[in-house]
This record gives sequence, structure tokens and C-alpha cells, in this order.
Amino acid sequence: MSPRRRDAEGTAAARVQRRAELLATAAQVFAEQGYNATTVRKVADAAGILGGSLYYHFDSKESMADEILSTFLHDMWSAYDRVLDADLDARGTVRALVVESFRSIDRHRSAVVIYQNESRHLAAQPRFGYLADSHRRFEEMWRTLLERGVKEGAFRPDLDPTLIYRFLRDTVWVAANWYQRGGRLSAEQIAEQYLAMVLEGIQASDP
Repeated sequence: MSPRRRDAEGTAAARVQRRAELLATAAQVFAEQGYNATTVRKVADAAGILGGSLYYHFDSKESMADEILSTFLHDMWSAYDRVLDADLDARGTVRALVVESFRSIDRHRSAVVIYQNESRHLAAQPRFGYLADSHRRFEEMWRTLLERGVKEGAFRPDLDPTLIYRFLRDTVWVAANWYQRGGRLSAEQIAEQYLAMVLEGIQASDP
């Protein structure tokens, strides 16, 4: 490899790394201050650069939020699809999906907070239409899975699937507000303790 090509590749890699660092900073600012209250200048200040320098990497705060949220959702759905393709029974699928949810929070905590707090009004913009699509897909996945669990005899038939779905959704993803990466428990350990509490409540008496 020629020195010129090596230098060019090194510069490109550094640019990619810097872009990722700026996105991480932007995600943290959006999560802490709210999307509407955040300006490009605030993100630049948090990153320790001039506002104009940020435009070298992103054309607007919308493009930053778009990349943060779409990256998080792509990663989450890739993990979910692997679980759904594994041909597990309903109980095993619930366990695996909850574990992957906590792993997503571990990897994308700020993005999850942004999604929870901002997705409703962002989804009204054509650029963020995929947020509503993801929400519908998420609800359909869980309702179908819970209904299958009842048919398999794994889950109690007297509980409403919609209420269970909402309980699981809210109690899992609210963890993004208190979860700290590198804390006393790993994402997997938190998931196991959560599942120990939840599954005993929804499982059939003799699954």
C-alpha cells in the first residue's frame, strides 16, 4: 500500500471515529435537554467544537437525531429478528426478547430515552415516519407472541394480552432512565431478575 493511500485511509477512519463521537455527544444532549430545546450550538459546545465545525459532519440537528434513532432501531430489530428466527417456544422467545431489549438499552441508552420522549411528535415528520412503523411492528410482535403463549399453555388465559404487552413495554424500556452502563449488574443479569419477577406472574399454573 502506498503512503498516500495509507494516509487517506487513516484520515477516513479518523473521520468516521469523530462522527461516531459527535453522534454519541448529540444523543446525550438530546436525552438530557430534550430535542426541541437542543440546538446545534449546544451539541457543538458539549463536543468542545465550534458550531460551524459540526456542520462539516451533519447538515442539521434533524440529521443527527435521524441517524441516532435509525441506528438504534436497526440494531434492535436485527437482534429481535434473530430471536424470532430461532424457532423457540413462546416462553423462550419472551425470555430472549427481554434479554435483547436490555442489551439494546445498554448499547443505546440515550437513543432509547430520545425514542421514548420524542418519537410521538417526531413521527409526524415524513423523515421520521419509520418511528410509527416500528411502534406498530413492536406491538404486533408482542401481542402475537403472548397470544401464542396462551395457546401453547405457557401463559395464563385470564390475562389480557394488550395489558401484558403494555406492562412489558413500559417496565422494560423505562429502565433507560435509570440504567447505568458498567453498573453493579450487567444487562443480562438485570434481564434475568426482571424475567424472574414477570414470568411467574403471567405463566400458567402448569405450563
